[in-house]
Amino acid sequence: MDGDPAVESQLDGFSLILPLPYRIAFILVLGVWAWGVNLHYLHLLKIDVPLLIKYPPRSSLSSLPHHQRTYALATTITVPFVLSLLFFWTLTRGQPSAVLAWDFIPQSYLFLLFLLFLIPYKRLSPHGRSRFLTTLKRISIGGIAEAQDGKFGDILLADVLTSYAKVLGDLFVSLCMFLSSGKSSTDKPDRGCGGQYVVPIIISIPSMIRLRQCLIEYMRVRRNPTQHSGWGGQHLANALKYSSAFPVVVLSALQRGYGPNKIGLSETGLFRLWLFFVFLNSFYSFYWDVAKDWDLTLFSSLLSSTFPSAFPPSSDTTTNFHSNQVPPHQTHPWGLRPHTHFHTPQIYYTAIVLDLLLRCTWSLKLSPHLDHWNDLEGTIFLLEMAEVVRRWVWIFFRVETEWVRVRSGATGVDEMLLMPTGR
Repeated sequence: MDGDPAVESQLDGFSLILPLPYRIAFILVLGVWAWGVNLHYLHLLKIDVPLLIKYPPRSSLSSLPHHQRTYALATTITVPFVLSLLFFWTLTRGQPSAVLAWDFIPQSYLFLLFLLFLIPYKRLSPHGRSRFLTTLKRISIGGIAEAQDGKFGDILLADVLTSYAKVLGDLFVSLCMFLSSGKSSTDKPDRGCGGQYVVPIIISIPSMIRLRQCLIEYMRVRRNPTQHSGWGGQHLANALKYSSAFPVVVLSALQRGYGPNKIGLSETGLFRLWLFFVFLNSFYSFYWDVAKDWDLTLFSSLLSSTFPSAFPPSSDTTTNFHSNQVPPHQTHPWGLRPHTHFHTPQIYYTAIVLDLLLRCTWSLKLSPHLDHWNDLEGTIFLLEMAEVVRRWVWIFFRVETEWVRVRSGATGVDEMLLMPTGR
């Protein structure tokens, strides 16, 4: 492998600096920091995230807040990441042969990262790591807790996994290449490692998890309907949303290994079919983010503006849990909802636009001037990062929405959620 020009020429400048295992590690570490920021800012808004996800209470008032413990964990996994990367750069000095030869260094960090989540070390947020692993184990087969046992936390983690789907696929590719004879995990990623359809199946698993969770929730509603649950149609519609991801994954795999004799479609026809399903998945998901996950009235407001006689505007008045005063005859900001916690409407509008743009990063493939960038590792990394950032923003508004629902009693959650605690 070393010194082979044919192999070394496949490594671009970005991969020499940040090979695949380090890119995976960077996004995983970033996710821990991002969760800490979620907890911190929502805590400042007086939104009790641990209460919503049924996280164990602090042992005493002198214990560190949950976001500070998360920051401590993030710092603990960041320090060895930085040291490992600096050591790798010192040894390789940007030489392709050295980058290929020293692949066990970044792989060792991934192994260390895995161990840090398993070692029962008290200073590393043991309750948080234990809860994370327990939840991950439950949802890994599509399970979901009852509302009083932390259902919302299961949903949050499963949705986060859908945003990390491509990262999980790359994690498998990295491990597969590391264990394969004659290959290096720091080489140009072979996303066909292990078989043409192995990576697409791995990428599909998070959507399969959420699909099964939606079906479980539907069956629960059918067995025990409540005043707020309806007949369960919303859970079926949500299941359909996650199902719409599967054609995109399958067609993307077929495009990479295109063979007209195998599938009976021209390359153009296959691309158009992919385009239809990716458009459907993106805009269905965007609608669900805004209208269902965030409970915003953007689409109903658009209908009211376009067809005022058929869809009269809502008469809801503006209220905010930070104030008990409701201005008379004043409606809530256009496209939003009566109860909000973030300080200005512009924050919500910015989040909506950002969610739409990041849901549609696939549109880069439609431009002939940008299409060749899509196969570069740096671009793939940026797209994976963009999806993680989108999910990070989504969490702020999804948690805020759940808090509003609980405070208004619209979720049928156990009354204990409405009681103050000593956290």
